[in-house]
Amino acid sequence: MADPRIPGIRACVFDAYGTLFDVHSAVARLRDQVGSRAAEVSDTWRVKQLEYTWLRALMGRHVDFWQVTSDGLDYALEAHGVEAGVVRAPLLEAYRTLDAYPEVPDVLRRLRDRGFRTAILSNGEPGMLASAAASAGIDGLLDMVLSVEEVGIYKPAPQVYQLAVERLGIGPEAIAFQSSNAWDAHGAAVFGFRTVWINRRKLPDERLPGERAAMLEDLRGLPTLLGA
Repeated sequence: MADPRIPGIRACVFDAYGTLFDVHSAVARLRDQVGSRAAEVSDTWRVKQLEYTWLRALMGRHVDFWQVTSDGLDYALEAHGVEAGVVRAPLLEAYRTLDAYPEVPDVLRRLRDRGFRTAILSNGEPGMLASAAASAGIDGLLDMVLSVEEVGIYKPAPQVYQLAVERLGIGPEAIAFQSSNAWDAHGAAVFGFRTVWINRRKLPDERLPGERAAMLEDLRGLPTLLGA
């Protein structure tokens, strides 16, 4: 059964990494230098990057997402026996200019043409997000880019989602929040956003609280879902 349309939305807020930007594109660009374990390095890098955000939040030991990203890469390279000396710096530089998924610019343009406000709400630190949005050519299609650095804790802490409410000046029920990370979509739903899980990897449902409003395989169906 097709997902029903979501009425009453005034703003579309997007997670960045994995939702707008392909987190595996950094390693993909340098596959030959990384070697035969490139896919494993990329997968482990992403897993550890996320794990470190959650664990640091629980420990009360916050550092910004660039540090977490660097730490996750160091772990992944060592875990898969890849010499860091030649590839570490180029991989980190590539992460600042990740590829956007191909449908992203057109979707953002369509939403804005129909009067929706658009924003990023991300774990990324401001410099990372600015570089990624500019290199992907979508910085002019966003009303604002919000970073967890304003509140000093990572998603899914509710104060992160509250940041979007305060900065947009509208209630959570009027915000459609899109994330490819199911845990993020659940966290946002618990907070009160109308959430759309962008299930790019066709994963099963997580066993977590918070009911999503819809699920899509990519962002192409979002304007129709919102009546745009």
